[in-house]
Amino acid sequence: MKVLVGMSGGIDSSVAAYLLKSAGYEVEGITMLIWKKDSPYPAPIAGNSCYCPDKTKDLEAVERAASIIGIKHHVVDCSDIFQEAVLDAFRSGYLDGTTPNPCIQCNSIVKFGAMVEYARTITDFDLFATGHYARVINDGGRSMLLKARDLKKDQSYFLSRLSQKQLSSVIFPLGDYTKEEVRRIDVEMDFHEDGMAESQDFYGGDYSALLSVQDRKGDIMFPDGKIVGHHSGYWHYTIGQRKGLGVAYTEPLYVIDIDPERNAVIVGTEAMTHIDRLSAVSPVFVSDDHFDDGKVYQVKIRSTAAGADSYVHSTPDGFSVEFLSYVKGAAPGQSAVVYDGDRVIASGFIS
Repeated sequence: MKVLVGMSGGIDSSVAAYLLKSAGYEVEGITMLIWKKDSPYPAPIAGNSCYCPDKTKDLEAVERAASIIGIKHHVVDCSDIFQEAVLDAFRSGYLDGTTPNPCIQCNSIVKFGAMVEYARTITDFDLFATGHYARVINDGGRSMLLKARDLKKDQSYFLSRLSQKQLSSVIFPLGDYTKEEVRRIDVEMDFHEDGMAESQDFYGGDYSALLSVQDRKGDIMFPDGKIVGHHSGYWHYTIGQRKGLGVAYTEPLYVIDIDPERNAVIVGTEAMTHIDRLSAVSPVFVSDDHFDDGKVYQVKIRSTAAGADSYVHSTPDGFSVEFLSYVKGAAPGQSAVVYDGDRVIASGFIS
């Protein structure tokens, strides 16, 4: 059986390819380029980001790993679809006052979508693999997405919008490994130097640089309209933000709402960030096709948050979540991901 492995040049994808080859699979690697030379979006300040014009070092690292493993490697240009599905959507979302998650969009539409489909025109393969920390199992004809064994590195949240079609032909070799075990294999195989730092953000710099808008003075205010400060553009703020507000008050203040029409940033005390329910739209059902009435699920409203016990119900355009205890910092545009233990049940955009 032949597996195509998405390789970034980092530790995880290199080890994923090695583990598959060692397990007896026929393996080839593929790397997608997402920088568009005539893009209207600026290059990041920091070079260590996914969206970056110079991928020379990353490609050299991929070629090195591919050579050591003994596999063929392809490079494909996905810059057009990345600009449309990720960058344009990111800009539009921020200017609408929401907080998009570009990694979730990239995974579902570009990495596991357009790149895989394009790859099928240049090579044959049965399965697609990446170095994500997650697991997939098949149960009764349905492909289920599960958390990784290493919960500190679990990336199932970022994969929560993969379709059944995508999941049915995906394999995650690192799902049962810890990061420490993966690093040890990486050093043993001489893919990278011991202790190599690796941390890739979507964009290395201030996200507002991607918005192509001029700063515009606006008000920071309480929900009752009382002005407590000023800002240079609502797009510089996100729901739940506490630092960098530049407002003196008797207790810490948080961004609790953003009003693009008035160019206003609404702030409140910590107690005002607490919510006990939310709605999500554009749902993707993953390990199940429905919610059970009365069942307690765990819902994550951001990747680093713990799953909060909740009741979840389907709605005409998505699902509603009733938290059993207060949560804070739910930002429209981010994903609400519903879990049943280790299983990812569904994902939707917080509205």
